[in-house]
Amino acid sequence: MKSDPAGDARMSSPPRPLQPEAWCWHLLGLINPLIVIGGNLAGGPWVAAGLLFMLGLGPLLDVLLGKAAQPRPPRASGTPFHVLLYAHAVLQLVAVGTLLALALREPSAWIVLMASISTGINSGASGLIVAHELGHRRKHSFPWWVARLNLLSVLYLHFTTEHNRTHHKHVATPADPASARGGESVWWFVTRTVPGQFLDAWRLHARRGHSVLTNPVARGAALQLLLLAGILVALGPVPLAAFLAQSAFSVFLLEYINYIRHYGLHRAPGARQTAAHSWQSEHRWSRWTLLELTRHPAHHLEASKPFWQLQPYDDAPQLPTGYYGCFWVALVPPLWRRLIHPRLPAAGRAGS
Repeated sequence: MKSDPAGDARMSSPPRPLQPEAWCWHLLGLINPLIVIGGNLAGGPWVAAGLLFMLGLGPLLDVLLGKAAQPRPPRASGTPFHVLLYAHAVLQLVAVGTLLALALREPSAWIVLMASISTGINSGASGLIVAHELGHRRKHSFPWWVARLNLLSVLYLHFTTEHNRTHHKHVATPADPASARGGESVWWFVTRTVPGQFLDAWRLHARRGHSVLTNPVARGAALQLLLLAGILVALGPVPLAAFLAQSAFSVFLLEYINYIRHYGLHRAPGARQTAAHSWQSEHRWSRWTLLELTRHPAHHLEASKPFWQLQPYDDAPQLPTGYYGCFWVALVPPLWRRLIHPRLPAAGRAGS
């Protein structure tokens, strides 16, 4: 039987190397702010569209789209992603602006509340994700100031200090207020971590010799109070209440993300940080729409790398689905513990 040289060559040739993933998939994340802006402009029941899309359809998309069998290599050029970051930053501010405009004209308190929830969830899923990414850029650079502006829009200016200087240093240890302990509910975690992070950032600057008047956290708090006073004087109490509500919901979503990405993982103080100290998820919907935040072990081990260059770690603990898919389960502590405790790595457990 004669052999086919061409066929043999095809069979013996090495597989083609994987190409970088198309950057356009990350454009899906812009759907969130665009829906919220459209809903706020349309008014009425349309203000709920953002909430229904992000926390109704989002978890289903996490499950249905699943994850890739093999990660793609990073792109050589980050230009599209730089543009995407600033698009998110601008649209988040536009979304907050349309909320304030809605609150000025809308007589129904329920409509304003629903718009505040939708806008706040978007601020957490879009604005704060960008603030986290750009907050790692060089201090006082243009990207850093964009991060500060997005943080100001949700009254969370101390986040950059606490996240960069405490969380990254002390993650998964008792010294980190942003790491959730095993057995801790998301509700208790949020009530502990929000004031804990503020005080931690304050003390960090105080240890460096700052007085109350010169402490950057105090100055940030004063700026936030000035912003609230400006909204009250210029627009009135209803827009002020809407702004406060969206800020609260955005911070809750951010801290929910903090909760699931380090839950129950333990590191002895001073021990070397590894991929085992952060949860990872490769589920496409959360990866694409949250700018690869789900590759959190890589972010902690390579914090200077931009999000599009992060790659997954094989030895990192794996969430059962993406950040959206885990949301509703995490709100019910018994269900969350039943889902996640069997996945806790034995070496990283913290009193679960």
